[in-house]
Amino acid sequence: MTDSYISFTRSNIKKTLISSFVFGACLFSGALHAQTVSMDFSNEYNANSIHAQGDSYFIERVRELTDGSVNITLHTGGALGFNSGDHFYAVADGAVEIADTLSGTMSGIDPIFLLSSLPFIVDGVDDARRLYEIAKPHYEAVFEDNDQILLYASPWPASGVWSKTAINSQADLRNLRIRTFDRNGTETFRNVGAAPVSLSWGDVVPQLATGGITAVLTSAEAGANGSFWEHQDHFAAIQYAIPLNMVHMNKRAFDRLDAAQQSAVLEAARLTDLHNWKAVETRTEENYQTLNQHNVTINDPVSSELFDALSQAASSVVENWLNSTGDRGQAIFAEFRGE
Repeated sequence: MTDSYISFTRSNIKKTLISSFVFGACLFSGALHAQTVSMDFSNEYNANSIHAQGDSYFIERVRELTDGSVNITLHTGGALGFNSGDHFYAVADGAVEIADTLSGTMSGIDPIFLLSSLPFIVDGVDDARRLYEIAKPHYEAVFEDNDQILLYASPWPASGVWSKTAINSQADLRNLRIRTFDRNGTETFRNVGAAPVSLSWGDVVPQLATGGITAVLTSAEAGANGSFWEHQDHFAAIQYAIPLNMVHMNKRAFDRLDAAQQSAVLEAARLTDLHNWKAVETRTEENYQTLNQHNVTINDPVSSELFDALSQAASSVVENWLNSTGDRGQAIFAEFRGE
């Protein structure tokens, strides 16, 4: 074997080793890059809420499906300084990558977001889910037009009225300073003779503590999370609506993920959607157990007099929504009602 052959062989081996090292380093570098993807997720409710629990489920599924290459940090209780009313533009502008937002707070963007909180439209969770599926393409279109994507819905248990004294009739609502969570509730309770005040979640407990409001339109769930029994002794299950929160993501942040990560995020969202609708089915029963432990009087079902008065007060609210949404609203209602 000649010296020139040995030199040539050593040279090739050296080149092969260098090439392998460079290729391996590139793969390692790519893996490191993938593992450094991180995002913030804003939620104004506390960590024990059904929404925060659903969001934690989503984050865990993303972590599993991406082998830890996408790291999402959930900030509950409005820790980032955003409430639902801020979320739409905060996500659109990239101030936060993902947010869990009460749908009705986005009605200024598009009235379609008031659909889930229209009073006395759905009769239970199955109805609410079917209405969401029918309207989902319309929600997605609005988010898409604003550089965002809809990931999944986060339904509330049915809304009722928390109060200091029992609510049994329309007379008990007259001049009641009640917190509402969007335009639908404000109009409905004004029509029935109450004195509604629209407040974001973060302002509710302080207003209860100072006497700024004496009642709250929200679910047994929200009241339990906010320890309302410190200020309120009664919950009337009027079955007002099953409103939705919506979890939406900045489109540029989504596009920065590689194809596998994007698929994982969408699959995690699909699984979370299924999880959330299943979780809400039994949540009210669980909440009632907590309320009973704290001596809250539960009025369920409410009197027909009270229900009929609220239903009548809500009729103009539904009509106004249909007028504001035009053909979209009419088409959604027609499909929902099987017309």
